[in-house]
Amino acid sequence: MARTLQGQVVSDKMSKTVVVAVGQVKEHPVYRKKFTITKKYQAHDEAEAFKVGDLVEITESRPLSRHKRWVVARKLTTEELEG
Repeated sequence: MARTLQGQVVSDKMSKTVVVAVGQVKEHPVYRKKFTITKKYQAHDEAEAFKVGDLVEITESRPLSRHKRWVVARKLTTEELEG
């Protein structure tokens, strides 16, 4: 079963590649303050259909290049976004 993540496209300048920022809310173990960790993933976009600001779901895949290990599965609406 491939992992899936949800995030926002932050760059579409590369050919057939988009950069997706995925946020995760964590809690400090002692102070219990919540904070957001953001990680960026390069994902394959064959049709170059996704633009900056789109909410997307990415799925894990075989290595496609040096940095690409994810493929954009579909575009999400704001209601479908978790969290």
